[in-house]
Amino acid sequence: MTQTSYSHLDTFPNPQQEVDYTIRMTIPEFTCLCPKTGQPDFATFELEYVPDRLCVELKSLKLYMGSFRDRGAFHEAITNEIAADLAKLTQPRFLRLTGKFNVRGGIYTTIVATRQQAGWNAPTPVSLP
Repeated sequence: MTQTSYSHLDTFPNPQQEVDYTIRMTIPEFTCLCPKTGQPDFATFELEYVPDRLCVELKSLKLYMGSFRDRGAFHEAITNEIAADLAKLTQPRFLRLTGKFNVRGGIYTTIVATRQQAGWNAPTPVSLP
């Protein structure tokens, strides 16, 4: 495993580097603070990525996501920061991070951040009957 400066994020070698496959994770207990009011914000993150050489280790991801609990951040900033950290760490072929934030001021916010390796093309989807 490789440890980084990203608050305990670890990786392990992709066991199937020769093929494209998608890893999907749901992270339902994310919290941070509203930078204006200091009140807690709650979100569910959905992470999807096609790994290249490295995969993110789950327990370290849990600890990393928990490290935002006492930080004030706008939804857009925090989603893009997490996507950038994960992309820098694992250098995936493709990464999509969706942050679904609970209501604030009567508005639900969803932020979708993507990262993609130059030259990588997604496989053609298969539609089965």
